Amino acid sequence: MRFDAGAEEEFEAACELLVARLARWADERGMPVDGLMAEEALDYRHRATADGRLGLWEPQHVEELLLSWLPEQVTELPGEEHADAPGTLRALLRYLHAAQLADPRGPALQDSLAAVDAAAERYPAAMADRTRWGLAKFWVMTAAGQGVDVLDDAALQLFTERARDGEVAYDERALDEILGRRLTGRALSGAARAEPQLPVVLPQDDELRRRAEASAVVAQLRGLAEWAGRDGRVVTAAGRLRMADARELVDTLRTGDEVEGVRSSADLPRLGLLVEWAKKARLVRVAKGRMYAVAKARLVLADPLQLWLRAFEACFELRQALIGTRSDWHVESMLFDVYEDVLEDVLNTLYSLPYPMPWPQLRDSVHLVYRAGFRMDGGSEARQRMWFEHADRDLRTVLDVLADLGAIERDRGMADPVFLTVDPLAVDADTDADATAIAGGELRAGVPSELAELLGIADAVAEPTARKRARARREELTAGPVELVRLTELGTRAVRQRLLAAGRDAPLVGELVHAPAAGLLGVLAEDYPPDATRVELDGWLSARGERDAALRQLTEAVRSMSFRTRAQAMLEVLLTALPDGEGERLLRGLRGDAWLAPLALSTLAHHELLSPEDMTDAEHLMVLAEGLLQLVELAGGGEGAEEMLRAQGPEARDAVAVVLESAHPDRSGLEELGRLAARAL
Repeated sequence: MRFDAGAEEEFEAACELLVARLARWADERGMPVDGLMAEEALDYRHRATADGRLGLWEPQHVEELLLSWLPEQVTELPGEEHADAPGTLRALLRYLHAAQLADPRGPALQDSLAAVDAAAERYPAAMADRTRWGLAKFWVMTAAGQGVDVLDDAALQLFTERARDGEVAYDERALDEILGRRLTGRALSGAARAEPQLPVVLPQDDELRRRAEASAVVAQLRGLAEWAGRDGRVVTAAGRLRMADARELVDTLRTGDEVEGVRSSADLPRLGLLVEWAKKARLVRVAKGRMYAVAKARLVLADPLQLWLRAFEACFELRQALIGTRSDWHVESMLFDVYEDVLEDVLNTLYSLPYPMPWPQLRDSVHLVYRAGFRMDGGSEARQRMWFEHADRDLRTVLDVLADLGAIERDRGMADPVFLTVDPLAVDADTDADATAIAGGELRAGVPSELAELLGIADAVAEPTARKRARARREELTAGPVELVRLTELGTRAVRQRLLAAGRDAPLVGELVHAPAAGLLGVLAEDYPPDATRVELDGWLSARGERDAALRQLTEAVRSMSFRTRAQAMLEVLLTALPDGEGERLLRGLRGDAWLAPLALSTLAHHELLSPEDMTDAEHLMVLAEGLLQLVELAGGGEGAEEMLRAQGPEARDAVAVVLESAHPDRSGLEELGRLAARAL
């Protein structure tokens, strides 16, 4: 139910299979389904959303599909019967829940259906709105509207030439909007997939609230808002604190600013930052010459966790206060122009890391951003070094503030070996070896691929100066203790909140405790690494009391899963995540189960817990049949499966003939396999 952005063949096969199963299921219930619209819905979730989860449909996904993606992507020519996209989406949502493919972390079915009903009212107008069309659709519809047969390649080519020569009338305003959407990255077709994060463990909010209350920044921001009060305090014409008030606040809030000889509150950096921070956090405001506490912030000020989170979010708006120009001679660093993006990337990279990030690695990963975004050929090596050092100082200033808030913690120690897996010293400077061959080892299991990108492996072997930088970084990491940076649990809580708001997948250990058995196993099989899987499964079992009954729920969920590849993945979770050999004993006990035996046998054999000599002839045949049925699924069924069988030649014909006589319980699956083989072989 989720595929990597580059796994197009796998996604298309799964999409074909899902749509075919959906159509069959809907037909049995008298529900009309348009196959093209169902494909478009799955295509949207795969290509145009950050998480790509096909089984999770939040209201915003429903609205974006019906009011943006379909109007942009789907062309309905004049005179054609328009497909019922809302009706198809309703059927798809019902099917995902009925087939136990819906992500348990998503909304209830009725909530998703209500979102469809709400968006359906606006769908016809959205499809007719030219400004929502994609560029190709715009010109095809313009041609069709002018009587061109767009199915005639020659006629369409002639229209294209006339349009290029300025001989075609068109809606200029709509085209400008379409081009603007493409140029600014607002077109859904250009959306980037974000890699899923590792599951994290967090304390309860009460504990996080206690830690937030201990933050000095929280106390200072609250104190500043209380000082401003509902009646407000007079400020200067420039909106700054009066110096007398500033001196009082430096003492009251314990900012540590040096006030001796200072004549303007603008020269008190820490107090000035707090004031800007409070403004950006919407705790205070300046109006008509006075600074007031924001009335709507009273509840936030009373809750230390919410106040802390508000302060954290405001960090993304503190660019000017932290690293902006302070005088005519001050020059902003490269970080200033990419502040928000770099801050987000840094925090997302630290998120869910099982070990702290060494400063040299973090620093150099940010340098890659500068090298990609700024022209470096205009200065000498010494000048470039100065630019990077300036940006590094500014990044440290930002990290200082995050540390003061309690979002990150810094220590000193040796870098974890994972950051040394790329050995630039093994690279021959005179050869242009393949980057993947030079990588020098795999990243330790569990490191997010987002981190692998930031490690700059390809950059480290691309050209001599990059190799030189990589060698220098390795020497720095191995010479002795370095600064280590990691998120605190408060920081992890805040970054997770941002990730979820951006539509990204950010699993939390314990969030599946109330999930149905099939939903639990599906998510664990697809998204969770082994350690988190064991913890999550143990928590789910403990929450249900009687263990044997809970285990029966899980095996029944596998039994009722109609997709055999998914069913086996679910069974593998039980084999590998149950403690002390319990999983193996469970699967061995299923060898006699009329329905689950082929899956249990295949899983045990795959993990080399069952040798061919340990199986009977009948079991051998069931395993062979199971393998063929799963291959048919992986090929997408239909034409894809026929091509797969055809490619195997006579061997496939013989294998199919044998398994059709086996005792495999999925008789409908075997019948379908026989029909596919008859057409293909």
